Amino acid sequence: MRKFLLLAATLLAAGTVVPTATASASATPMAGPSASQLLAKTQSCRQISNGKYKTDSELGRTISVCDANGAVWWRADMDIDCDGQRTARCNEQTDPWFQPDTAFHRSDGKPLIADQTHFIVVPSPSSTWRYTSSGLAGAGACAVVYNNKVLYASIGDTGPADIIGEASYATAKSLGINPDPAVGGTDGPVTYICFKNSKVSPIESNSAATSAGESRANQFVANN
Repeated sequence: MRKFLLLAATLLAAGTVVPTATASASATPMAGPSASQLLAKTQSCRQISNGKYKTDSELGRTISVCDANGAVWWRADMDIDCDGQRTARCNEQTDPWFQPDTAFHRSDGKPLIADQTHFIVVPSPSSTWRYTSSGLAGAGACAVVYNNKVLYASIGDTGPADIIGEASYATAKSLGINPDPAVGGTDGPVTYICFKNSKVSPIESNSAATSAGESRANQFVANN
């Protein structure tokens, strides 16, 4: 400390500006909110879906889509989406329901890579709910909360019109969920919070999803 003060005094005498600790700290980006902070804002549902969704085809309709300031959210299970470009972990042999495409594509025009990219699946538009009418679109930023963990992802694919609760292999793996497309997933609860009029650019960048998601998640906590 004595050496630092002597150096600072010398630099000030020479007309050099010494940055303060406060100035340095203010330049540090704010991290996103905790899982508990996000969940605290999803305790009551302002339902916007016209009815409810199933979590699996054989189950009843129990899941509502809820509106909030700056976001929509739902609490469901997580099925595994392995669609998109073929890889050793995502292909016709590993996934009985495999499709070689995703609704939204990478910046190079190719389908997403499910075992690399953090993305979630929204239901295809129907009379129950149209995600576009809620300010959501492909590459929109979302927070996924599970087991006291928060992961940021993009909207990367669409699924059945009557089922909700699905995310990519990479999303599941990063949250500690079994990512096997045939037998993996979890009954949850998993909370999905998607931010209105947001965009992850490029859609395939997990770091871009985190940056966009953290910023919007902080606004979500502050405004709800």
